[in-house]
Amino acid sequence: MKEAGLPLSLRLYGAASGAASVFAPAWLKNRTRRGKEHPTRWPERLGRTAQVRPSGRLAWLHGVSVGEALSLLPLMERLRAERPEVAILVTTGTLAAAELIGARLREGAIHQYAPLDTPGAVRRFLDVWRPDLGVLVESELWPNLILAARSRGVRLALVSAKLSDRSLAGWRRAPGAARAVLAAFDLVLARDARAADRLEALGARVDGLADLKFGAAPLPVDEAELAQARGWLGARPVLLAASTHPGEEAAVLRAFRAVGTGSAPLLILAPRHPTRGDAVERDARAAGLTVGRRSVGAVLGEARVYLADTVGELGLWYRLASLALVGGSLSAGVGGHNPLEPARLGCPFVSGPWVFAWPVYDALAAAGASRRVEPGDLADWFARAIAGDPSLAGMAERARSLVAAGDAAAGQAAERVLGLLPA
Repeated sequence: MKEAGLPLSLRLYGAASGAASVFAPAWLKNRTRRGKEHPTRWPERLGRTAQVRPSGRLAWLHGVSVGEALSLLPLMERLRAERPEVAILVTTGTLAAAELIGARLREGAIHQYAPLDTPGAVRRFLDVWRPDLGVLVESELWPNLILAARSRGVRLALVSAKLSDRSLAGWRRAPGAARAVLAAFDLVLARDARAADRLEALGARVDGLADLKFGAAPLPVDEAELAQARGWLGARPVLLAASTHPGEEAAVLRAFRAVGTGSAPLLILAPRHPTRGDAVERDARAAGLTVGRRSVGAVLGEARVYLADTVGELGLWYRLASLALVGGSLSAGVGGHNPLEPARLGCPFVSGPWVFAWPVYDALAAAGASRRVEPGDLADWFARAIAGDPSLAGMAERARSLVAAGDAAAGQAAERVLGLLPA
């Protein structure tokens, strides 16, 4: 859409953001001093880079923070498998997301910090990268960036789209701007029905529902190691506390002690940050329990508590567990961790009450596929797992079915997104 055809609100936004851009370098340098921007890469936020665009087609994927960036990984894998000749550019907005996604990019993919939504930064960014396809995740509706990309012929998709209460209220104050920005997308896939209703209320054409947090492959495992571990454990019940944070291990250990030792259950503690291993071990020993540590080669099952203080092995622990607690959920602040991982592996799981970062917990609870429990109720769930309660298997199967449906929808969404990419 040419500027003359834009609603007044968008023309005023473009003028104001252009005027403010004179202060952008000083603002970014101040953020860098406060640890909020990369010390050497902050010029990328102005659309300046030392990187060179690869030749050929280029797909640009954008997710501002950690959750959104992670949700792009399955799409990147699909793109790599089906269109290996296409270069991939991933942009993020936060340091944490950049660190995470940078560590997972395969050869041929490039990471950049997203440009500020000023006319100059956007122009420089698009001049350098000239994407053929742009995929924006969730609620990244930056008018200058979207409209400039559209005017250059970039095919655009908005996926896992959603609007917060605040964002919805803001766009309702400028309905013409909302319609113009949303009309720039060739494909809009809402995260859920509620998000679709909100987007349609602003004038969007919603093409379907899909949540890109689905669509990942099951967590991997070394099959020989899994077989060996099962041989060591036999029929012994295994309780897993996965991705735990400070304070959570103490609640888990209290619950574990409360269930007694008659059936010799094994508790596996897998802290979110393995560098906390010493502190977690001290907690377990203070609770009067013997501890074996993965990082020093302890044999699984020789001690009452096994500290899984390594990275990348949740696929093994979920496959062994009779019941898992998905951590980051027993106190406010973190918002929970990924429930799709145990669900794909048929592992029964519960969480604490604080899971706002993963709205899929609501669907899981409604389907009877998982439960949110208070810390004081953990012992009851541990006891059910130790006793071999058959209802846990049913809960796990319902979770597997729900997530399989979401994964299938995400796969179809990826196919539609990739269909926008020119041959």
